[in-house]
Amino acid sequence: MNKSALLISIYALVTLAACKPKVEEEKKEEGKYTVTNPIVMDTSYIKEYVAEIQSLQNVEIRAKVDGYVESINVDEGQHVSAGQLLFTIRPKEYEAELAKAKAEAKTAELEMQNTKMLADKNIVSQTELAMAVAKLDQAKAEQAIAELHLSYTEVKAPFEGTIDRIHFKMGSLIDAGSLLTTLSNNKEMYAYFNVSEAEYLDYKMRNSSDDKNNVSLILANGQEHKYKGTIETIEGEFDREVGNIAFRAKFPNPELLLKHGETGKVRLIMSVKNALIIPQKATYEIQDKIYVYVMDQNNIVKAKSIVIKQKLSNLYIIESGVTEKDKILLEGLQSVKEDDTIQSEFIPAKEVLQHLQLIEQ
Repeated sequence: MNKSALLISIYALVTLAACKPKVEEEKKEEGKYTVTNPIVMDTSYIKEYVAEIQSLQNVEIRAKVDGYVESINVDEGQHVSAGQLLFTIRPKEYEAELAKAKAEAKTAELEMQNTKMLADKNIVSQTELAMAVAKLDQAKAEQAIAELHLSYTEVKAPFEGTIDRIHFKMGSLIDAGSLLTTLSNNKEMYAYFNVSEAEYLDYKMRNSSDDKNNVSLILANGQEHKYKGTIETIEGEFDREVGNIAFRAKFPNPELLLKHGETGKVRLIMSVKNALIIPQKATYEIQDKIYVYVMDQNNIVKAKSIVIKQKLSNLYIIESGVTEKDKILLEGLQSVKEDDTIQSEFIPAKEVLQHLQLIEQ
């Protein structure tokens, strides 16, 4: 063997000897599994509920008397003020009825005065006078009814709002009770949404100091309504069929963007005190059940079923199954099985959560 070949052989042996501990060390590191612990902390999450949006006031405007529509003084979609004239029903027939009622009332008044004069002279009895007074009262009542019917020929807005579809054209013959249009007061809007019994209890048991009544409204196009709302009322009974109870939130609507009958989603921020939290990636699912691997004091992993209370971004709030004292496998869940003994590297839950937040951002 020449000198050059000898040097190459020696170099190869030295290099192999130097690399061997490094390879073994890498294998050793690869055999370690990261574990962490569940953490107890205060947190919050966003909950969305499908909502039905309704006007603060939404009423049907109906005719109160029969007749022909003489004039339509507004248009569909028009904003009107309280007391503004909307429709006129031809008043001639009702003006004639009022004139007749006034004449009958005048006649009855003259008869009553004449009867009273005779009664004062004891020419007629007091009974006849009482009958004359009753006849006058009846005539005055008929006059008042005729005046009321005449007033009904002018249909006015009961409050400020927006006109909906107009169902009749000018000249149409309508009956008393016919639907002319609908009027909506959209300055403020109600959003009705249903909440489960458990979520209702969580909501009611939150501290009064929490900003729990403030909510957001997500519109059908996915955009958020620019004005925040407030939960005002909760219905008195649960729906026994579905186990829900209705909430009502009120939202300002000064620009009249929202309309009666729209749909959207009410978004609540739900606070949770002393929540037990684990990363989602520390779990796996089998037949609709969720599990974690818990490592005991002998470094043996055991599968434990857990119950999820709420899903957050990258995290689970745990109802039951583990405690904050447990050590759970964070990575490599696909590489282990029940009763395996593992080498582990512990990372505190706070560090894990910080890393997850960085990834999410």
